Amino acid sequence: MRIQIVQEQSALDLPLPTHATPGSAGVDLYANVTDPIILQPGERAAVSAGISIAVPEGFEAQVRPRSGLARKFGISMVNTPGTIDCDYRGVVHVLLINLGSEPFTVNRGDRIAQMVVCPVTRVEWDIQTTLSETIRGVGGFGHTGR
Repeated sequence: MRIQIVQEQSALDLPLPTHATPGSAGVDLYANVTDPIILQPGERAAVSAGISIAVPEGFEAQVRPRSGLARKFGISMVNTPGTIDCDYRGVVHVLLINLGSEPFTVNRGDRIAQMVVCPVTRVEWDIQTTLSETIRGVGGFGHTGR
């Protein structure tokens, strides 16, 4: 799939989003910051990826945390996954949060998130007065465990 992309002038020295391996589902996004951002524990920041994209109609781009940052430092995203809709043309930002116990520094060019392009299913609601029954029924959080 080919997706139109524009790099901000300030990001021309950064790599385009890239698949780290041939089997990678997502592409890495890189921090387009001029000065390091220090995230204190519990602090969050919107970090520019330095790109705008034109996601094709019928698809979305999901921005997800990087598992290595989460495991090593407790760095995640406030809204995960973040959705880039097919009609959005603004700059992609990653809403990072430090859930760790130590300050974390985001430097220019750091891999800060991954982005996966996925199909979107449009729905139409079929209004009913009841729903079909299942074994689980209305059991919510924790009801599928034994």
